[in-house]
Amino acid sequence: MKWLEAKVILENDAAVFVVEVVADIFSDFGLQGTVIEAPDNEPEEGWGDDASGRPEKPAVIGYFPQNHLIEKRCEHLEKRLSNLKQTSRVKYSVVYREIDEEDWAESWKTYFVPERITDRIIVKPTWREYDATPGDIILEIDPGMAFGTGIHPTTAACIQMIQTYLRPGDRMLDVGTGSGILMVAGAKLGASQISGIDIDEVAVAVARKNLVQNRIDPETFEVMTGNLIDPVNGRFELVVSNILSEIIIRLLDHIHLVLVKNGILICSGIIEKNRDPVVQKMISTGFEIIEAPVKEGWVTIAGSFNH
Repeated sequence: MKWLEAKVILENDAAVFVVEVVADIFSDFGLQGTVIEAPDNEPEEGWGDDASGRPEKPAVIGYFPQNHLIEKRCEHLEKRLSNLKQTSRVKYSVVYREIDEEDWAESWKTYFVPERITDRIIVKPTWREYDATPGDIILEIDPGMAFGTGIHPTTAACIQMIQTYLRPGDRMLDVGTGSGILMVAGAKLGASQISGIDIDEVAVAVARKNLVQNRIDPETFEVMTGNLIDPVNGRFELVVSNILSEIIIRLLDHIHLVLVKNGILICSGIIEKNRDPVVQKMISTGFEIIEAPVKEGWVTIAGSFNH
C-alpha cells in the first residue's frame, strides 16, 4: 500500500501545546497513527549503532493513504496549519514524501531502540537484541503503521501506572489501543482478560500481531474496531486510554458502562493546560483523583471510580 508522509517541522522553541494541536489536526482526518519527533528524547539504553540519532527539530508526522482524497486532504492540512500560524505565530514547514508501508517500517526502525520504561519493564523492538536481567519484563513491539512504541512520555507513564494499579487477575480495557503496547503490558503484569479497541482497522491488526508476538494466550485477549466503547461488552477493573483530551472527556460520559465500582481509570495524552477540564470532568462523573503527574508537559491521570 502507498502512503503519503506529511511531516510538519516546528521551530525548536515551539511550545508543547503546538505539537498537540498539530497532532489534533491529523487526528481530525481520522488518522490514529501520528509520530511525534522530540529532539530532547534520549533513550536510557542509548541509541543503537544503526540508529540515525535524534531529530534536529520537533516534528509531527501523519500518514495519509494514497487514494482519491489525497489532494483535498493536503489542501485542508495546509489551510489548518495556516490558521494555526496566524493564531499562534508558530513557524513551520511541511515536507511530503510518498512511501510504501515496508519503507516506512524500515525508516522507523532507525529511531526505535530498547528502552527501560519502569524498574521492571523494557520495551524492545522485535528486530533488536536485548540482554535481559532477572525480573525484567520484555514487551516486544513492532508498531507497523499503528505506532505507539513506549518512547513517548504518555505511553511510558501509562505503562508505569498499569504496573502500579493492575492487580493480578484484573480485567483490563485499552481504549484507543494503537500498537497494543498497553495491552501487552497488562497481560504480562497479570491481567486475566484484556480487551482493546481502536477506530483504525490497521491499528487493530497491528495490536493483534503484537499480542501474538509476545505469546499472549489468544483466549485471554480481544481486539475490536469501533468508536470509543461502543462495541465493548462487560466490565473491567482497569481501563486505560492514551488518546486526546477532548476524546477522554467524551469517553467519561459513558465510562460507567464498562468500569466496575472502585475500578481504576488511567488516562493520558493530555497537555498540561488541559489538565483541569479533564480532572473536573472525572470528578463530576464519579472519580476520586489518585494522582496526576506531569512529564515533559504531558499529564497522566489515575482515578478511582466510586459510583
